Amino acid sequence: MTLKIGNAPCSWGVEFADDARNPSWQTVLSDCAKAGYTGIELGPVGFMPEDPVQLGDALARHDLELIGGVVFRPFHDPDAWDDVLDATHRTARALRAHGAQHLVLIDSISPRRAPTAGRASEAEQMDKAEWTAYRDRIAETARIGTEEYGLTVGIHAHAAGFMDFEPELERLLDEVDETILKICFDTGHHSYAGFDPVAFMTRHLDRISYMHFKDIDPRVKADVIANRTGFYDACGQGIFCNLGDGDVDFPRVRQVLQDAGFAGWCTVEQDCDPTLDPDPIGDARKNREYLESIGFT
Repeated sequence: MTLKIGNAPCSWGVEFADDARNPSWQTVLSDCAKAGYTGIELGPVGFMPEDPVQLGDALARHDLELIGGVVFRPFHDPDAWDDVLDATHRTARALRAHGAQHLVLIDSISPRRAPTAGRASEAEQMDKAEWTAYRDRIAETARIGTEEYGLTVGIHAHAAGFMDFEPELERLLDEVDETILKICFDTGHHSYAGFDPVAFMTRHLDRISYMHFKDIDPRVKADVIANRTGFYDACGQGIFCNLGDGDVDFPRVRQVLQDAGFAGWCTVEQDCDPTLDPDPIGDARKNREYLESIGFT
């Protein structure tokens, strides 16, 4: 099994490009390399330089490969379509410029869904017309990434958006052509949503093109679900713990990937509050060492 382990700026608390709390992009690249990784994601477009020469030189200095990038935008909001398209094209151009392959689509947090993150039975659902338009926006973005930029596009379920729970993800997969839309599977968000990551992987591995490795502290998960805590507050409370310390069975994840001959990048994403994590580089190193200890190389 040939797997490469990368990391992402969200492990340093970078969720939005213009957040004043963010560390510098130079710090994130340097820390990622010091923690022993050879690949990194782009982060929110605009966080790292969009000048390909500037970013390319920096990646080369740290012996880092750009893996992919995320379009984290409100696909659920028809009035935000121009913003979605802008982020899609800018991210795709950056990925193509650096030879990265994975364009990841995430429906960002909706006020209508934030109160029910982790509680599928209580979550508000779209009506038929709203779902159809939502699905079509995702499909068009996937088509752009695949056909116009030659990228592999994956949908990523995310807590507190309208693509959160397993039935929604499977419905989308049934309705959008697999030639343009794969899965970027996030182990932690699947657990946060209340479903079994390994069982989903076993059923759908033929459509999974890219992995995000995240773990969930079960005690924090129980508390934030009971208290209806917002997603970012839950991050601040440490719901995304170090790999191996939570409820995701990573040895079984590894076995499923190995049995299927899965190859390519798996990216660690330990979402955190940039002002509260005292040692992101230390956590990044521990996560890499844990994965190596269970057979990921």
